Amino acid sequence: MLSKTMQDAMNEQMKHEFYSSYLYLSMSAFCDHANLPGLARWMRGQAQEETKHAMKIFDHLLDRGGRVELQPLGRPPVDFASPKEVFDQAHKHEQQVTASINKVYGLAVDERDFASTAFLDWFVREQVEEEKTSGLLAEQFRMVGEDRPGLLMLDRELGQRKSGQTESASDAT
Repeated sequence: MLSKTMQDAMNEQMKHEFYSSYLYLSMSAFCDHANLPGLARWMRGQAQEETKHAMKIFDHLLDRGGRVELQPLGRPPVDFASPKEVFDQAHKHEQQVTASINKVYGLAVDERDFASTAFLDWFVREQVEEEKTSGLLAEQFRMVGEDRPGLLMLDRELGQRKSGQTESASDAT
């Protein structure tokens, strides 16, 4: 069974994961409104992935005899200056998520909750990939700047993403 401290930390992290989904949906809507369907599709895929992450925590809480306590989500921003700002903010957000995961992981280590550390190992590895991808895309948008053909090329490229593409098939469950 989870300690109350770990249960609270897991519920807080689950809230962060659901908020991430909400944020990426807002970014998707912005991109769609800006007539960039590829970027919108990519962000929607990110939102779906974040919901899966939240549900992993949901299931872990239940599997460990903990109590799921869903918390209110903040309102994500809806207006962005440009697609570049969208991807800059996405990268900054992923860095914040990494810090949050690391905090929960550190708590699990301190509590000698080995089941939770083993569970959180996946999230630690996932965040390495998330930061790498978001950082690369933010840099590509900086390089493109206001170049419309470059933006349209990135829109087309990101629109080719398959659902769950950044996760391995065995981790996507």
